[in-house]
Parts: sequence; structure tokens; C-alpha cells
Amino acid sequence: MSMTPNQVAEFCLTLPGTRESFKWGNNRVFSIADEKMFAMLSAPAKGVAGLAFKVDGDLFLGYTDRPGIRPAPYLARARWIAMDLPYPLGEAELKAALTRAHQLVALRLPKYQQPEFLVPES
Repeated sequence: MSMTPNQVAEFCLTLPGTRESFKWGNNRVFSIADEKMFAMLSAPAKGVAGLAFKVDGDLFLGYTDRPGIRPAPYLARARWIAMDLPYPLGEAELKAALTRAHQLVALRLPKYQQPEFLVPES
């Protein structure tokens, strides 16, 4: 079952150190450590709200080969993918992908900052 945009936002805000801001109109941006973005819920354009987030470089093409997932406009060079509602990923897979997006950004921070943002392994 697919998540709603509000469920995605609530989940992102549970990840360590996540802050929400609004940019480029009404886009909800989820960031850590001084505005390092890892996910974004776009404002509905033509009635469609979208979700974009960072993925591992080696998984980027695999994701974009899946129906309903495409390279994110303006962010594809940084290995971001985008999708519209209903999201083509189930709840568990989407939560795992958003957690990984958060961790990809956290792991690029200086070593002294990383512990504050890393998700404990379960």
C-alpha cells in the first residue's frame, strides 16, 4: 500500500536531525545539517503532488527503469528520483528508500557531525 504525502512528511521528520522548510514556492523540503536536502514533496502542479529523494548512484538506473519513477528534474545529476501519487513503492520500500536518502546525505557530512544524524541499525 502506498503512503500519502502527509505520511511521507511525518516519517521524514522522525529521522535524526531532520528539519522541514518550504522552498521554490510551496515545496516541502526535508534536510539535515544546515539545509542538506534528502527529500522533497512538491506542491501540486496540475493537481499532481510529487515526491523526490536522493538514491544510491548504483541504484539510480534501476529505480528509473521502474514504471512511475523518473529522474528528478534539476536534481537527477545528484542521483535523485521523482514519482507522482500514488507512489509506485509500497510503504516498507518507500520508508527504507527515504531512510537511505537521509543516510546518504549524513554520510557526506564531516565525521564529527555524522553521529548526530546517523540512524541506529536495528
